[in-house]
This record gives sequence, structure tokens and C-alpha cells, in this order.
Amino acid sequence: MTTHPYKEKFERGTAVRIAPLDALEHFRRTWKYHHPLFERQLMFFSMTTVVEDVSYYHGGDVLYDLRGVPGIWHEELLEPASDTNNERNT
Repeated sequence: MTTHPYKEKFERGTAVRIAPLDALEHFRRTWKYHHPLFERQLMFFSMTTVVEDVSYYHGGDVLYDLRGVPGIWHEELLEPASDTNNERNT
């Protein structure tokens, strides 16, 4: 969850990198609330893409739609693309 409700870390058009597979699997196993991560989303681990849209769950959780990647993504599963090496690009 973000530290400032209703304030996204990544704006529309920002390049982001999806978390590594182990982080996605951990989130999938432990997250019990809204917008779960689906198995079909795991194949997109470590890929670089662009934020298409930003939305907020009641209470301030930031949710993202990503270009060319299915599903809804929680902010904690993304990082700035510019901070990574060996990126897998979409």
C-alpha cells in the first residue's frame, strides 16, 4: 500500500518493470484481499512495460493497468524501469 492515499508512484506513460517471479509468487500466496494476482500474470515477471491507467481501491491502494499485460497490478509489484538491469521487454 502507498504511504499517501490516492497518490500513485507511477503516472500514466511511465515505464515500469514488473517484480521478479519469486515476488509475484509470494504476493499471490499471501494476498487475501481485493484484486488478487492470477496465475496467468506470473509469466510477465521482470518485464518492462508502460502504465496505461491508474486507479485506486477504497482506502488508497494504487492499482495499475499495464500496456500489453493482462490483469490489474498492485503498486508493490512494480518498480521504475530505469532502476533495473537485464530487463525483459514487452
